[in-house]
Amino acid sequence: MIAVIDYGMGNLRSVENALKKLNADYMITADKEQILAADKIILPGVGAFGDCMRNLRANGLIEVLNTAVLDQKKLFLGICLGMQVLFESSEEGALTQGLGYLKGKVVKMQDTSVKIPHIGWNRLELCGQDVITSLIDDEAYVYYVHSYYASEIDEKDLLAYSNYGTMRLCGLIRHENIIGAQFHPEKSGETGLKILKYFVEEQI
Repeated sequence: MIAVIDYGMGNLRSVENALKKLNADYMITADKEQILAADKIILPGVGAFGDCMRNLRANGLIEVLNTAVLDQKKLFLGICLGMQVLFESSEEGALTQGLGYLKGKVVKMQDTSVKIPHIGWNRLELCGQDVITSLIDDEAYVYYVHSYYASEIDEKDLLAYSNYGTMRLCGLIRHENIIGAQFHPEKSGETGLKILKYFVEEQI
């Protein structure tokens, strides 16, 4: 069973539609007991970093995630904003502390030669060795919607990135049981479905 966390900011419908295509066993929930009983967890998200952390805290979900992800080592996927909050902090609005599962901080795009926010399809450049990257074609394109990106990350965790202007954007990252996608796999065609299919079927 996959718990898709509903904390008031997730793009739940598109994630749900993708999981239905894969015949996945899932539930959309903010219930602590259901999350802890699930085998895997997806944290979707659109909006502001600070609002996300406040909503997670207000619903008592930070402690639940810490237990499920760090202690129980459940397979976890953070999507877009759900990936960004995995890092240590964000400069969006006031400096805000993240969950701190991954090394790095989230910063605003500064390259004025390109449109911000970064919206649309971009090529995914594979750079890490993982089962996930073995499933992705070299010429794969994925769909992004964001104005902030992860910086000062642990390069050993980086699986794939996209170039945008002078910026190298962390697209896909993994540390042990924790996977983060800045792009939206649920909106990224066959490439995104391959990633989600791996997540649905993987045993950890």
